[in-house]
Amino acid sequence: MARRKSKAKQEEEFFEALAGLAALSMAGLGFLITKSIYGGVVGVILGLTAVISIMRYISNKRAERLRKSGIAEIDKMDGVQFEQYLGHLFRSQGYKAEVTQAAGDYGADLVLSKDGKRIVVQAKRYSKNVGLKAVQEVRGAVSHYGASAAWVVTNRDYTEQAYKLAKSNNVRLIGREELIEMLLQMREKMATAKKANNAKTSA
Repeated sequence: MARRKSKAKQEEEFFEALAGLAALSMAGLGFLITKSIYGGVVGVILGLTAVISIMRYISNKRAERLRKSGIAEIDKMDGVQFEQYLGHLFRSQGYKAEVTQAAGDYGADLVLSKDGKRIVVQAKRYSKNVGLKAVQEVRGAVSHYGASAAWVVTNRDYTEQAYKLAKSNNVRLIGREELIEMLLQMREKMATAKKANNAKTSA
């Protein structure tokens, strides 16, 4: 089974294919209109220019999204800071979040509670993809904490072995893309709350 591709990688491959298709299409169109190789070459150039412009626009939008999310700051955190930050993040989603002891945590860095359910979370602030050990640890924490679900959260992605083990053990894996989305939602809520507060103050 092939390793699952990130959203960014999928988009990159899509636009590479689109660039090739656009170049061929415009080359064919240019040749049909002008009945010359020169027309075909012009068509290729126009097609590639259009696709490159679209790719540049999307790349800029992606960079802006990353900047707004604050993921770059998370990449610089140590493990304890990441755990504390995740506690703040999950509280913004309505969870009661308890950060466990740094040592002797029995496989869970955070314990979340919401609607009568408990969730154990293993936090991994890594510079590389997370392996299956994290899945094993958080799965083992379920019984100890009386939880009904187990999650692993990382600022990176996961190895294929981790994905397979998580699937067979019903462990939710939250990787970089989903974490960025959660961060953006939290910041949007904070901005909305700040505006509402400012409006009340000025009223």
